[in-house]
Amino acid sequence: MTSRTLTEQDRAAAAAVPARVIEAWSHNDAEAFAEVFTEDATMILPGVFRQGREEISAFMGEAFGSFLKGTRVTGEPIAIKPLGTDTVLMITAGGVLHPGETEVAAERAIRASWLLARRNGEWLLTAYQNSPAHQAG
Repeated sequence: MTSRTLTEQDRAAAAAVPARVIEAWSHNDAEAFAEVFTEDATMILPGVFRQGREEISAFMGEAFGSFLKGTRVTGEPIAIKPLGTDTVLMITAGGVLHPGETEVAAERAIRASWLLARRNGEWLLTAYQNSPAHQAG
């Protein structure tokens, strides 16, 4: 195995990380959401920068109690790029679903970059950033 090659099992495990985020979100569980991140992770959203698992958990706890209350999230990998045997860059397409929606509204569609690191055999997010999928206007 070269330094940039992943086994199919590793690829599948990395690709399963968004499902863990979706599951935590479905329960509005900020702690479970943050557990998908490394202790020193970075989360960047439009207008938001949070550093570390504790800050991410606190932010999501507030968000689930206010502007994200009742929402769900979706996201599917559209590219998986191994950067080494324990590091993967994954690109996803998805977004936030408001109550009653089955598809993400175009104005809330995103593309996200997930930098995943294998820590103690588990794939975790070490850096996450999303951007609108479509230009406004």
